[in-house]
Amino acid sequence: MSTYTLTSFPPARVIETEAVLRALVLAHRHLAELKGVARTIPNEGLLISTLSLQEAQSSSEIENIITTQDALYKYQIQPDRADPVSKEVAHYVEGLDIGFRQVRKDGLLTLNTILAVQAALESNDAGFRKTPGTLLKNEQTGEVVYKPPSPEQVPVLMSALERFIHNGSELDPLVRMALVHHQFESIHPFYDGNGRAGRIINILYLVKEGLLDTPILYLSRYISQTKSTYYQALQQVRDNNDWEQWLLYMLRGVALTARHTTQLVENIRTLLQQVKQHIRSDYKFYSQDLINNIFRHPYTKVAFLEQDMGVSRATATRYLDTLARDGVLQKHKLGRENYYINRALVDLLFNLPQLGNENIL
Repeated sequence: MSTYTLTSFPPARVIETEAVLRALVLAHRHLAELKGVARTIPNEGLLISTLSLQEAQSSSEIENIITTQDALYKYQIQPDRADPVSKEVAHYVEGLDIGFRQVRKDGLLTLNTILAVQAALESNDAGFRKTPGTLLKNEQTGEVVYKPPSPEQVPVLMSALERFIHNGSELDPLVRMALVHHQFESIHPFYDGNGRAGRIINILYLVKEGLLDTPILYLSRYISQTKSTYYQALQQVRDNNDWEQWLLYMLRGVALTARHTTQLVENIRTLLQQVKQHIRSDYKFYSQDLINNIFRHPYTKVAFLEQDMGVSRATATRYLDTLARDGVLQKHKLGRENYYINRALVDLLFNLPQLGNENIL
């Protein structure tokens, strides 16, 4: 059984092997492409609102918290009707938003921000655990393979991690992101939600380092589709100090996810322009606020449009019913309330390719 020990990370000349350096070139290239194409969407909120919900679903799925994107969008329409699982997954979006706003404001990723993210995820202020962490066991044999640090060590270890995040190490930022993630998951600082919090930290770190402007690169779908490799690579570091395989796994995930997200953003941009031109040419009630609404809320409703456009309920209803009658939107009923689906956008979001077995070269 491996146990956690507080040690310094290997220096760059040891950890950034030839294979890692090659993977870094590819990951940085695809990240830069994603950052560039994201800037072509005038309203960043359109991407954050749609992609963060996908991340919430995938990240929660890794922890066997299973729901659908349809259920999550319906939660936004009628929170009081949602099932407990959808509510729990929706907390992920809240935690991500809190963390992003704080990192953008301060340019830092502090323990206070991480604690605020965790509080949103778990809907409590329990903070760092004061009990032993969960023992990790081999699924086949039941043997304990890893024991997290004692509760007394957690504040010290997390403070050391915070210093590493901000110490301007000679290591490449993507290497540091992977090291931070491994360290956080090994410390296992919270009672629950450590995996989800750790995956939020990944994207917040990329924003902090300026590799992305907005939190739109989400590794959870990649991790979910390669879960056994993820856990194996984590454990190989603890057992054999095998940092190279861990880094190659994470860098491949960054490159693959960035490439797919770039294509998705380009598809969203194309659809946005098509819908914008159609509504502008065919409807007198065209406005940019209307376009923003039906792309920020793939499932929208009258109250959302009232708020975004500053129009009356009757006017908002007329706009949405007209677009539904002409096929721009699809009208549905949830309880006694109508909602309207941007089906073309939803088809882009719901039908994403598998990432696990793809060749990134």
